[in-house]
Amino acid sequence: MARKAILCVDDESMILESLKEQIENRLGDEYLYETAENAEEGMEVIQELVDEGTDVLIIVSDWLMPGKKGDEFLIEVHKKFPGIVKVMLTGQADEAAIKNAKENANLHACLFKPWTEDDLVNTITSGLNKLPLKGF
Repeated sequence: MARKAILCVDDESMILESLKEQIENRLGDEYLYETAENAEEGMEVIQELVDEGTDVLIIVSDWLMPGKKGDEFLIEVHKKFPGIVKVMLTGQADEAAIKNAKENANLHACLFKPWTEDDLVNTITSGLNKLPLKGF
């Protein structure tokens, strides 16, 4: 059975640590929890995981990052890996960016900073529930 991963992408290390800790505390050791500090690194992590035979199930990505904005990153991910559930996390995204991600990256949800642990975990759980069952 393939390993399953959840990826968090944010340029602030404290946010990444918080996201990873909150998700892992609630969802346990069923998943690998990976992090990346920008879109380019995020894409590299996805490719490495896929190459290792790991299923990347969900990405939680910040919107405002240096280099490439979250909506652009999620669109790029969607073109290459359309089955990954995509969540955007933002304190500053404008409606156009959210709409762009919904229309072009099949955005599952947008969480706004500061988020609550319950909102984060419920969003991820609902995203996981959208995925087709594998191995049955």
